[in-house]
Amino acid sequence: MTAGHSDTEQGIRAPSLLDALLPLILLAVLIAGSLLLFGLDALDGPIQVALVLCCAAAALIVLKNGHNWEKVQVAGQTAMSSVTSATFILLAVGALIGTWNLSGTIPTLVYYGIQILSPGWFYAASAIICAVVALSIGSSWTTAATIGVGLVGISTMLDVSPAITAGAVISGAYLGDKTSPLSETTILTAQMVGVDVYDHIKRQVWTSVPAFLIAVSVFFVLGWRHTPSAGATVATETDLDALAEHFWINPINLLPLVLLAFMSIRKVPASLALIASALFAGALAAFTQPDQVAAFIGGGGNVVIESIKATWQAMATGFQAATGVGDVDRLVSRGGMDSMLFTLWLIFGAVTFGTLLEQFGLIGRLVDPMVASASSTGRLFLTVFACGFGLNIVAGDQYIA
Repeated sequence: MTAGHSDTEQGIRAPSLLDALLPLILLAVLIAGSLLLFGLDALDGPIQVALVLCCAAAALIVLKNGHNWEKVQVAGQTAMSSVTSATFILLAVGALIGTWNLSGTIPTLVYYGIQILSPGWFYAASAIICAVVALSIGSSWTTAATIGVGLVGISTMLDVSPAITAGAVISGAYLGDKTSPLSETTILTAQMVGVDVYDHIKRQVWTSVPAFLIAVSVFFVLGWRHTPSAGATVATETDLDALAEHFWINPINLLPLVLLAFMSIRKVPASLALIASALFAGALAAFTQPDQVAAFIGGGGNVVIESIKATWQAMATGFQAATGVGDVDRLVSRGGMDSMLFTLWLIFGAVTFGTLLEQFGLIGRLVDPMVASASSTGRLFLTVFACGFGLNIVAGDQYIA
């Protein structure tokens, strides 16, 4: 057989419409089933299993169409290599949350934030703050993992909804990310279609800013309608007292945040910037929170060794507090690289599934007819939106889209 023979001559068949639809239908059924059976606990494994099963189903369809298993393995390797950067960023985020709690950075953010932010405009303020930060550093992930974590912590103290707060954080983070000249996805998109990045940002402003303003308006109404109970106000004051009693609350604790912002603005790779800030926070904790460091790892030994051990442990499995105040313990007892393992499992499954669909023509079987029918500017816009939106849902990866 010569090298010039086509795939068709080698017995490889183009995917049918049914081939393209079956994995997507299976994905919808399995995810819906996992949520029905397990509720929110589905994120702790069942949804990941659903994605792995969908990968297996897609692989069987690919084999049925004449491809060999070696090609499937190569596609899987391609999928894993595409998320290497995201993997290290997420692990670094877990480490950072752990040491930022140990050093008092997050407790300090929460302490000052509660005194500045009012429940009446908390949601809208969260969205605006995250938008400004993300616009400055060009990273939605970094914004959500730092300022966003602090704001969600503040929400629990103020007796406002952490879920709505998380939505406000994401709304702001992605506005900044999409309209920042420092954003890697914004730069990537402009490069792929061959346009100037600033022209690209100007066009995105026409859709991103109105959507954000609508979201902020909704968040403001939601916050305005919320009136915390007297009991919640008393509980908040108790929580503030507990934070001040167990942590040394001081602006010095915010230095890891300043360092992270500086490195992000200087375009230091995200994973390196996050790890550097996490290590700096761990070192800072030895001076600013010596009691917490000692309590965290048992104390009683050499101060330097205790500090190293506490930083290492906080980066690995997160910080655990024992203040005796439930809200405070839940706020700061978080982080660690191991806290990101379920998220990484989800990403691995999603990106592998998306790569199999993309590399073996299953996505193309659905998208190509849409592109071919885009005979006008309006249809082209609609097609691009539908393809990007749909691929993000199916593949779980904006880079594939």
